[in-house]
Amino acid sequence: MNILILGSGGREHSLAWAVLQNPKCDRLIVAPGNAGIAQIADCAALDIENGGAVVGFAEENAIDFVIVGPEAPLAAGVGDRLREAGILVFGPSAEAAKLEASKSFTKEICDAANAPTAAYARFTEAEPAKAYIREQGAPIVVKADGLAAGKGVIVAMDEKTALDAIDDMFGGAFGGAGAEVVIEEFMDGEEASLFVLCDGEDILSVGTAQDHKRVGEGDTGPNTGGMGAYSPAPVLSEEVEARAMEEIVRPTIAEMKRRGTPFQGVLYAGLMIKDGQPRLVEYNVRFGDPECQVLMMRLGAQAMDLMHAAAEGRLGEMRVNWADDHAITVVMAANGYPGAYKKGTAIKGLEGLPEDSRNMVFHAGTKSVDGHVVASGGRVLNVTARGNTLQEARDRAYEMVEAVDWPDGFYRRDIGWRALEG
Repeated sequence: MNILILGSGGREHSLAWAVLQNPKCDRLIVAPGNAGIAQIADCAALDIENGGAVVGFAEENAIDFVIVGPEAPLAAGVGDRLREAGILVFGPSAEAAKLEASKSFTKEICDAANAPTAAYARFTEAEPAKAYIREQGAPIVVKADGLAAGKGVIVAMDEKTALDAIDDMFGGAFGGAGAEVVIEEFMDGEEASLFVLCDGEDILSVGTAQDHKRVGEGDTGPNTGGMGAYSPAPVLSEEVEARAMEEIVRPTIAEMKRRGTPFQGVLYAGLMIKDGQPRLVEYNVRFGDPECQVLMMRLGAQAMDLMHAAAEGRLGEMRVNWADDHAITVVMAANGYPGAYKKGTAIKGLEGLPEDSRNMVFHAGTKSVDGHVVASGGRVLNVTARGNTLQEARDRAYEMVEAVDWPDGFYRRDIGWRALEG
């Protein structure tokens, strides 16, 4: 098969890495890709949010299967355009992608499906939103309704932070994403992620992971797109996962089908778990980043078969073959992230690092300049390792991190701390 992956981050590098291990892949193109992806696949300049352009490119290159990495093309309807053109695609329709693209839509679905989640209220004007915050008190969670690149959620531990978030959102800090705001009850507990594939009818769990969203060690500082992750997540035991599937995921998928907008692709359920009870924090309609990196490291070549079956409606016949192992990824980010940071800084030491089924450096914000790898984004590298235990995987990942020569970058030194200390 000729396969096209849309995206340019560490998630897409790990997807490309897994797909290339599958003998069914004859040719792989990633658009637009990055410096690391360019070392293993063809990269193409393409506006991935333009459905017509993606369809045209796929037809010109005899693409058999398209895997959509990020959420923006899905929300823009790229999956719909590909399906209309008869091209097989892994990823939901624009209507189904509203599970991520609109926080208020997700709340409506949860209400209809009776899925446990945080109490909430929604607002289109600042003053009523502020009055609600004053009435409820802190801690409280303020969310931009639309897509905000993982940064539109403010967990406010005091009232002033929450009120400032309202001013920022309605003041345009998140663009159109903040035109409507959802304010939620603060949920206490431990957060983890459950990933399931859907073909519109059947559902298959493809793993659990725990992300580290805060920029600082000990989960301090502002939220980021993610500073590291590990899989599996111990807090999502078999019992808790089964409960999440029965009380949250399956009712959601059934409600989407009932509405005439069946969900096909990967559904990522962010869960808050307390005393064995999972509650939904949010849905995403694509693999998490950096959770995808640890999932792909553990799934390997079968990942492509599973995604292909989901796209073709054959998920009911599939099973996941898990090794009894662990994977961890450490994000190396540019100094200053998630605030202002410098681009174009040189990264050295990558050539000597292993690239195999147990050790990989997945590129995120990188590009190649005169044959040298330079940083081009906030989150730049995902140093990833597998091990028989989480401690073994963690030790190996940090050993590789230390070998990277990049004085303009930083990383958290405590990825995996909850599982290892627990």
